[in-house]
Amino acid sequence: MLVIPAIDIKNGRCVRLRQGVKDQETVYGDDPGAMARRWQAQGAQWLHVVDLDGAFEKKPVNVAAVASIRQNLTIPMQLGGGLRTLEDMAQYISLGVDRLILGTAVLKDREVTMQALKRFPGRIAIALDARDGRLAAEGWVETTDRDALEVAQALAPLGPAAFIYTDIFRDGMQTGPNIAATRRLAQAVPTPVIASGGVNTIKDIQDLIPLTEDGVIGVITGKALYAGTLNFQEALQLTSGSRPNNR
Repeated sequence: MLVIPAIDIKNGRCVRLRQGVKDQETVYGDDPGAMARRWQAQGAQWLHVVDLDGAFEKKPVNVAAVASIRQNLTIPMQLGGGLRTLEDMAQYISLGVDRLILGTAVLKDREVTMQALKRFPGRIAIALDARDGRLAAEGWVETTDRDALEVAQALAPLGPAAFIYTDIFRDGMQTGPNIAATRRLAQAVPTPVIASGGVNTIKDIQDLIPLTEDGVIGVITGKALYAGTLNFQEALQLTSGSRPNNR
């Protein structure tokens, strides 16, 4: 199981939000590129980056910060936040971003989603950001009536690289990931699943490891690493022996 550090960018700085609320932020650094080097040096195999301003503004905003991160990395990175058009996606691909994460576009523009999956095969992940099982959009400001599991089952045949499942109520709260919902999703689709939201301590990583048998290949963690409640080296050591089922 991959343990994937998160870098969330707002106004060019590295921050974390509570439950995705725009004004509930904690700043962890002013140099996203330096933060990326830090996690790579500690052994990260992937990096998860979110343009928070882009998510709220519905278009890429922190392009310079993303470029700085990419230039400071040799490991792959995935990026989400504000990706609504094929042109914006192509721009980030040209900057060297390895995987793009679509969320709102999936719910509001099926044609763009399908074209993206076709044009960038193996490089599109789908974000399933849910409140009580219902997907949220527009930087999590808007909750839809779309069921996360049903959307995943509809999109799985189109070949996304992964589904990233986040329980919004747990994101940035360090209350533990939603194990049951993550397992249900992984069992329902053949696509690899990445867990996100709520990780606090090494016990949360331990609780997720059995889900590798269901197709959970990684976990994204941010605040726990920055707050020091989760030791990254300990998490890497614990997960190095797990064997994901890459169905």
